[in-house]
Amino acid sequence: MNRPLVAILSGAGISTDSGIPDYRGPNGLWRRDPGAEKLVTYEYYMDDPEIRRRSWQMRRENRTLRAEPNAAHRAVAELERTGVPVRVITQNVDGLHQLAGMPARKVLELHGSARSVVCTRCHARGPMEDALARVEAGEDDPPCTACGGILKSATVMFGERLDPVVLGQAVAIAKACEVFIAVGTSLQVQPAAGLAGLAADHGARLIIVNAEPTPYDERADEIVREPIGTALPRLMRRLSAG
Repeated sequence: MNRPLVAILSGAGISTDSGIPDYRGPNGLWRRDPGAEKLVTYEYYMDDPEIRRRSWQMRRENRTLRAEPNAAHRAVAELERTGVPVRVITQNVDGLHQLAGMPARKVLELHGSARSVVCTRCHARGPMEDALARVEAGEDDPPCTACGGILKSATVMFGERLDPVVLGQAVAIAKACEVFIAVGTSLQVQPAAGLAGLAADHGARLIIVNAEPTPYDERADEIVREPIGTALPRLMRRLSAG
């Protein structure tokens, strides 16, 4: 029996139970500190050493690397282990889907990963932990060890394009899946949000699990407003039962 392909688009709301604040919610980072946006805007970051120094301090204090997967992440990984074909497309940069047990090859990170750094000149990559250790040791703006170029988090900053290969794979999954679940995402940031409409256009059952209304609610076959930590595990069990 062929089991339907399930695509899961996850946003910040899936990780709030892990202690990672969202960005656009009522208590989101951008609402509390509009100046923080400059720290993750490519043009400001590249042009201003002071912005870079502040960005490295923000990364030091960031709870993302210390966070653990929660019940929602584990439920997605558990569904995949039952043999249901699952692909995760995530707007998050926290790596928690993989830590929960989802095979890395089945997770598309649209906005990159906060667990790595990349050189803006030679594109060498390395672990974020190594770069943060250098900051702890006194380097306030650690350069690339390979070429001396500017290092940045391997995340997509404001003003940067998404990786076209990753986006292309996400589009293919949205077109091919039979169930598309948008969980913890406002569905306001394009092109990620458009994947929900694309999936619906190609006949997928669209399920939205989010506390707030989204622009795609009227296209949804099912809307769940309950807390993600309980709603998603229940939904995953239902899908695994067929």
